[in-house]
Amino acid sequence: MSFSIEGKTAIVTGAANGVGLAIARHFAQRGANVMFADMDETRLCKEVGEIREDGNMRYFAGDLRERLTLANLLSATLDAYDRVDILVNGSRQMTATDPLDVEDTSVDALLGQNLMTALRLSQVVARRMIKQAGDQPEGQIGAIVNLSSIAARRTHPDLLAYSVSCAALDQMTRSLAVSLAPHRIRVNALAFGSVMSASLKAALKDHGEYREDIESHTPLGRIASPGELAEAVQFLASEGANFMTGQIMTIDGGRTLLDPVAAPAH
Repeated sequence: MSFSIEGKTAIVTGAANGVGLAIARHFAQRGANVMFADMDETRLCKEVGEIREDGNMRYFAGDLRERLTLANLLSATLDAYDRVDILVNGSRQMTATDPLDVEDTSVDALLGQNLMTALRLSQVVARRMIKQAGDQPEGQIGAIVNLSSIAARRTHPDLLAYSVSCAALDQMTRSLAVSLAPHRIRVNALAFGSVMSASLKAALKDHGEYREDIESHTPLGRIASPGELAEAVQFLASEGANFMTGQIMTIDGGRTLLDPVAAPAH
């Protein structure tokens, strides 16, 4: 059974920083052709560096909440590599919510970015995967991996919008998995706990006490590195997971095994 993604073409969204960037770099280092996609063009240019025409990294910047931008992202990928085999929906945002503020628009905003962007891009990419498969008689023709969070199953009132968007993303993963299974496209999600992402680094800078709180409520006693998540995403995208679809794989150091706690779900 192979976990190799060498020679595959992957689109990774949210690839300008944090977990998305770690996944995109990890894929490129393991021989995949990778389209780094994000809204932040300045950060993308800085992280991807100089692009060689014969290299295996490209970047695409644009507002991924717009349907036309998603179509252009796919076109740019096909222009560079002729096909797409893997989609990692890593474009996500987390903001605090005031549950009693009727003017708070964070639920709409996070459902738009964390759920609808992933759904629409999955639809666009799945159509291409089906088309490019042609008469391929058997085997996987594509894999989609969504980045979710254990917040979908935990209760933290200040993260209402984020939790709702992640729960919706989990259900979307299951629904798409069933819909795309006849086309031999697998859809899974990775729900993670605390990882040393850009947002958590910023939170720890302002609230140093968060680290002890998080670590004390994580059985393995530490915060995950983005690279550890990248390894798990590679597994879900590879032939090693050929009989997995519609699954929400958890990587949280055992945190969800404990009773709900007040620790922030970064």
